[in-house]
Amino acid sequence: MTRLGTPLSPTATKVLFLGAGELGKEVVIELQRFGVEVIACDRYENAPGMQVAHRSHVFDMTDAAALRAVIETEQPDLIVPEIEAIATEELAAIEAEGLATVIPTARATQLTMDREGIRRLAAETLGLKTSPYAFASDAETLASEAAKIGYPVFVNPVMSSSGKGQSKVDNADEIAAAWDHALTAGRGNQVRVIVEGAVDFDYEITLLTVRHAGGTAFCAPVGHRQESGDYVESWQPQPMSDAALTAAQHMARKVTDDIGGLGVFGVELFVRGDTVWFSEVSPRPHDTGLVTLATQDQSEFALHARAVLDLPVDTSLTRPGASAVIYGGVDAEGVAFENLAEVLAEAGTEVRLFGKPVSYEKRRMGVAIAHAETIETARAKATRAAQAVKVVVP
Repeated sequence: MTRLGTPLSPTATKVLFLGAGELGKEVVIELQRFGVEVIACDRYENAPGMQVAHRSHVFDMTDAAALRAVIETEQPDLIVPEIEAIATEELAAIEAEGLATVIPTARATQLTMDREGIRRLAAETLGLKTSPYAFASDAETLASEAAKIGYPVFVNPVMSSSGKGQSKVDNADEIAAAWDHALTAGRGNQVRVIVEGAVDFDYEITLLTVRHAGGTAFCAPVGHRQESGDYVESWQPQPMSDAALTAAQHMARKVTDDIGGLGVFGVELFVRGDTVWFSEVSPRPHDTGLVTLATQDQSEFALHARAVLDLPVDTSLTRPGASAVIYGGVDAEGVAFENLAEVLAEAGTEVRLFGKPVSYEKRRMGVAIAHAETIETARAKATRAAQAVKVVVP
C-alpha cells in the first residue's frame, strides 16, 4: 500500500476480519493506530474483535453466499482470515476476481485449514522432516495405520483447531475412543484424521516468521507447553543451539516462501538437540505468541498489521518474558474478574482480558504476561498472576 486513508471516509483503507477472537482483537487495535477502517465478522455477537472494530457482521463464514454478500457490501481492501472455518473456495474465487487481497493468500487459508494439505506440502513437496504420519477416514483404517506407525500415536481431525479432537493413543484398545473423539471435533459431514507417530523431542517452539515488503524476518523462538493440544503457557526466548535455530529458520522460510503473501506465520516445530521436525503452520499470529506483548517493542500483532500494510517491521527481542492462560473455570455468561489490583501490583506483570461474552470451564478468557531478567522468573510470575485472577458469576 502506498498510502493510508481516513476511516469512515471515501479515502478509507478498509480491512475485513473473518473471525474476531482474542488474537484478531489485538491486530484490530494495531490497525486502528494507523487509522484503518476495520470490519469484524464472526459466528456470534460481541466477539472480542468486534468490540474494537468500526462495525461488525454475524454470520456463518462457511456459508459461501453469505461470505460473498458481506464482502461485496463492505468492499474491503484486505481480507484477514483469523480462523479456519471459512468457505475457502469462495474466498479463492473472490481473490481471483480481484475483489480484495486475502492475507496472506487464499491458497494459504485453504492449505492450513486442512492438516492433510499442509503436511503433504511440507513433507512430500518440500521435503521437510516430520513425524511419521498417515491419514484415515474410518476407524478400521485408523487402526491399521496406527499399527504400521507403532504406538504411541497421536490422532487429530485434519480439520479442527486449538487441539480440539486430539487424542494420544497408547494401544489398539484406545483406537475406537480416539476415532469417536475426533468425530465430535472435526468440521464437515465426514471426518478424516491424521495419525502421527510420537517424536522424542526436548521441547517445541513457535517460530514467528514475518513476510514483509523487505523480505522475511524471524522473532526469537517461543517455547510453549500444551495440554490436549492447546497452549497453556509460553515463554520467549526458548534457548536452543545455533544449529537448531538455523535449521528451524530454514524450515520456516521454505514453507512460508511456498505459501507466499505478507504477514505473520506461526510455524510450530519440535526440537531435540540440533534436530528439528516440522509440525504445523498458521498463516496468522499464533496464540503462543501472546508472550510478545511483553517481550518485543513490536508484538506479533503489531508486526502483522505493519506487514500487511507494507510498513517496516522490527522483530527485535527487548527482554525475556512469559504468558499464562486465564481460564473461565465456570460455564456462565457475563462473568466478572476479581483480584486484578493485587495481580497487577507485582512489577512487570500485565493482564489482558479478552471480553468473551460466554465463559466455559476450559475456555481462554484472558492471559497474564510478565517480563523479568530470566525466562524462569518470567514464567513463575505469569503463572502466579494467571492463577490469582478470580473468575466469578455475579
